[in-house]
Amino acid sequence: MIAVGDHTTTLYNQKGFSYESLEAWIKKNRFLQGYPEGETIPHDDLITLKCDILIPAATGGVIHKENVKKLKCRMIAEGANGPTTSEANHVLEGQSDICVIPDILANAGGVTVSYFEWVQDLQNFFWSEKEINERLFEIMKRAFHETWERSLREKTTLRDAAMRIAIEKVAKAMLARGLFP
Repeated sequence: MIAVGDHTTTLYNQKGFSYESLEAWIKKNRFLQGYPEGETIPHDDLITLKCDILIPAATGGVIHKENVKKLKCRMIAEGANGPTTSEANHVLEGQSDICVIPDILANAGGVTVSYFEWVQDLQNFFWSEKEINERLFEIMKRAFHETWERSLREKTTLRDAAMRIAIEKVAKAMLARGLFP
């Protein structure tokens, strides 16, 4: 992890940040501002730094037509909802050198755990954190592999494959419930 940012500051450390140190700082100070182990960089530079994996994880629309061609990453894992605008997405679809794990897949873990909480409440279950993490890992792994296989089979992007799978699952559920002629 060579760069991090929040609404207070954006920091870069060529040698990499210690996750444990960053976590302790945030627990104590709530924000990144003042963290001593990195240099402050302009917020817009965070997206265009050379890195292996770029994880836009807080705000939508941060990858857009003005910066998409400046990306220097090998992969984007969309942790935020809609971090890539449709114009930027069209550019990325034409670039085979950047793999995009779309938001519908990359950040589905939070929704899945919310579902687990709902099931536990309804049925008075009490799963341990270990059980939840194991269930989540299996579901996320299966979803990724299903999406990856579909994208290869249909020669499409991971985003399109994930959307096709999602639409099919919703349609099947609606049919099963008699909500769809």
